[in-house]
Amino acid sequence: MRNEVSFHRGASAGAIALLLANCFAPGGAVSAANEGGQAMTLQLSSTAFRQGEYIPKKYTGEGADVSPPLRWANVPEGVKSFALICDDPDAPVGTWVHWVLFNVSPSLTELPEALSKERELPNGARQGVNDFKKIGYGGPMPPRGSDHRYFFKLYALDAMLSLTAGASKAELLRAMEKHVLGQAELMGRYRR
Repeated sequence: MRNEVSFHRGASAGAIALLLANCFAPGGAVSAANEGGQAMTLQLSSTAFRQGEYIPKKYTGEGADVSPPLRWANVPEGVKSFALICDDPDAPVGTWVHWVLFNVSPSLTELPEALSKERELPNGARQGVNDFKKIGYGGPMPPRGSDHRYFFKLYALDAMLSLTAGASKAELLRAMEKHVLGQAELMGRYRR
């Protein structure tokens, strides 16, 4: 997995050096320094499952197929929006995209369970198309007998993106280039 960090123009050399020194934390999270100079790592979690645990059936294609609740903390300064991608790198056809979400308000620190599958949400966030060719979240549904990993990746961005609802993961990644202030991920597993 490739981690990228962008800096604001005018960032001091010391701040950049500290960010780079503490940048790549376990799990793909990106660190930033707080006022005291201590590293703060953007964190992503869920009350439905912990890092590396199995995702409850409710959040899968075998269950209600609703998105899990997600919460984040230690947000870097200067965030103008968040983006989220959920994908499965263990799919037989290559990485399978389960969710594309962007322009999430910087005032939010969590997403509720069962987020609506509308293209544009009432809070202004937009959803892209997943590899099921649908808008919104599509839960795990791996082939029987195989254990798959599902990565929920949260990106803190320094801009709202001029990207239309229904965008693909590839389009979102291109639009986010040079705008990522921080990144965190939460990995869950599922086996049928």
